[in-house]
Amino acid sequence: MIGVDISQILGFVPQDRIDAFEPRVRDAIEQLEKGTGPGSDFTGWLDLASKTGRALLDEIKGVAKILRDNCDTVVVAGIGGSYLGSRAVIEAFQNSFSQLSDKGGNPVILFAGQNISEDYLFELGELLKTRRFGVINISKSGTTTETAIAFRVLKKQCEQQRGVEMARKVIVTVTDAEKGVARATATKEGYRTFVIPDNVGGRYSVLTPVGLLPIAVAGYDIDKLVEGAAAMESLTSSNVPFSKNPSAVYASARNALYQSGKKIEILVNFCPKLHFFSEWWKQLFGESEGKDGKGIYPSSVDFSTDLHSMGQWIQQGERIIFETVISVENVRHSYLVPFDDENLDGLNFMAGKHVDQVNKMAELGTRIAHVDGGVPNIRISVPELNEYWLGQLIYFFEKACGISGYLLGVNPFNQPGVEEYKKNMFALLGKPGYETESEAILSRIGK
Repeated sequence: MIGVDISQILGFVPQDRIDAFEPRVRDAIEQLEKGTGPGSDFTGWLDLASKTGRALLDEIKGVAKILRDNCDTVVVAGIGGSYLGSRAVIEAFQNSFSQLSDKGGNPVILFAGQNISEDYLFELGELLKTRRFGVINISKSGTTTETAIAFRVLKKQCEQQRGVEMARKVIVTVTDAEKGVARATATKEGYRTFVIPDNVGGRYSVLTPVGLLPIAVAGYDIDKLVEGAAAMESLTSSNVPFSKNPSAVYASARNALYQSGKKIEILVNFCPKLHFFSEWWKQLFGESEGKDGKGIYPSSVDFSTDLHSMGQWIQQGERIIFETVISVENVRHSYLVPFDDENLDGLNFMAGKHVDQVNKMAELGTRIAHVDGGVPNIRISVPELNEYWLGQLIYFFEKACGISGYLLGVNPFNQPGVEEYKKNMFALLGKPGYETESEAILSRIGK
């Protein structure tokens, strides 16, 4: 199973301070499981993995096969939780240079609707002119600005390029069961659809069709992903003792550190394939905990790359940080450092060693240095990067986030602050119905 090692924080917060969270953790888990806590309308993710039926998984795989058979490229249109989960999983598994490969096989998965960059959309459109592409449109409402613009552009290009009938075959919508613009459009056009459950928020939705469909299209095993999550669901339930519950221990440790003055958590990986997993994790914890003037600020780094940029700050900057290191125990490939007769670079002492052995020593050396420098360190060990273990890791963090939010005293399932920028943007763009706001904001900026 996923391992949680908190031994390297005990010089900063004693074990008894972490153990003191046990009654509150038990209460938090009970509130989650019984649906009595804040935001309980959005806790459908809790038993999602164990309740995902064979019929749904087979349907997802069937639609994925249609896209795989008819497309060399599939664009996922979505933002936030509507794309970060699937991208995290896909990029954890795919070849680092798959988009440059001409070997064929699985469709290339691209992403749109996660920004409002004109250059990005133009360049994507130019690339797609030579591609047999399809689209997965992921939006609960269909009106999220970034995604709606991207889908409007992609829909038009797909119809013009592939014909209306083929477009209907290779455009799939993941949306609300009954309401919203995306649902209405899908019904009108006859697109295949999947439902975003009402009781699952976007940042917890990777194990719904929101994440499972793109992951299946990319060629990865969604059965194993769900199986791993279901296993972690059991390992973190209310009948598991506190000290044996990895999500409970992690949530308690990070809150104990927060109370001691550590305000920033840096998620660290020594595997570049986990870059977008860190992006998913940042949304999960940032959107869940950052409210009411509270919350640990979630940040991330890719080591050893960022040791040559952020390493100085982490080692000797203000001591308000702690690190959580995701450590992958076993890599997929074998590659040895070669011997060189001249040894001009002085690296022959590494000759014959696996590159991953060097990486592991860089990881251990960094952890020791940072602890010595005043940075507490939590280690999350993952046996290897495959669908089963990543499913466990996803659920581990989701459950820990729910617990941690309740320990912090906030609703971890809403995001009221997200709407503020939209009001200003709509007012500045002159959206109908925003006339009063438009007048006020134009006056404020002197126009």
